[in-house]
Amino acid sequence: MIQNLDQLKLNFDTDSLWLVNVLLAIIMLGVALDIKISDFKNLFKKPKILLVGVVLQFLIVPLVTLILIYILKPQASLALGLLMVAACPGGNVSNFMTKLAKGNTALSVSLTAFATAMALFMTPINLAIWANFYQPTAEILKEVNLNPLKVLEIVVLILGIPLIVGMLIRHFKPKIATTASKILKPVSILILVIFIAGAFYDNFDIFIMHIHHAFYLVVLLNAVLFMVGFQTAKYLKLSYENQKTLSIETGIQNSGLGLLLVFLFFSDLGGMALVVAFWSVWDIFSGLLLAYFWSRKDKRNKQKNVIA
Repeated sequence: MIQNLDQLKLNFDTDSLWLVNVLLAIIMLGVALDIKISDFKNLFKKPKILLVGVVLQFLIVPLVTLILIYILKPQASLALGLLMVAACPGGNVSNFMTKLAKGNTALSVSLTAFATAMALFMTPINLAIWANFYQPTAEILKEVNLNPLKVLEIVVLILGIPLIVGMLIRHFKPKIATTASKILKPVSILILVIFIAGAFYDNFDIFIMHIHHAFYLVVLLNAVLFMVGFQTAKYLKLSYENQKTLSIETGIQNSGLGLLLVFLFFSDLGGMALVVAFWSVWDIFSGLLLAYFWSRKDKRNKQKNVIA
């Protein structure tokens, strides 16, 4: 079964992956247009929150993933796909979701920036370390030959450039930033959804035949990570705003980066590609759904307070 699964070839090339990252960069630009320099100054006065976010991202996420793998015992390539997702930094689309959820957008952007920069080293290290804790994945993981320059290119594209440009526009041209943000964010999200729908359509037969291998793994892990991030922040008595932010940052991973690394370095593991590709679809759906739920909840609470 695993041999047939790993013979899968998704209709998704490297150019398509770069387009996804460009779209995510545009989303990041839309979010950055609302960020002020003072937001970061206030954030660095509370380094505890940043530390919690980084620990969640690079320790708790892979640990929870490994525990789930030991419980469910999936095929080795599927397990390695989950560990690849866990080794990636938080996705910058989480910044948009955090804003929609009325969370701490400055914290979200800062955590994405920290995590993405650390991913230059932590992604290959985490994948190698955690995959070797599970014998089936240790057997198929010989070595991780990730090219730091390729990862750096992705970092600059999806985070560095849009973040700097967006904040500069916000600082020097606040009126333009406000107007552009209102247009850019919904349009870029719509384009991303259309692109993902097209990629799903191109691989529809493959997903229908094999998605049952990955569906429950991805959905369960994603839900658990959302809950772990939220409950950790709640246990540490962080604000409700920061609880929502850390939940989203913990549950949303940069699967665009993960999928690119799979195709570049693990092209013979179709099961691994299936997990990461489905995660790229699912966590956007689940993240937006969760953010919309919190947004509606906050709106209802405000209405109740006004009436009271």
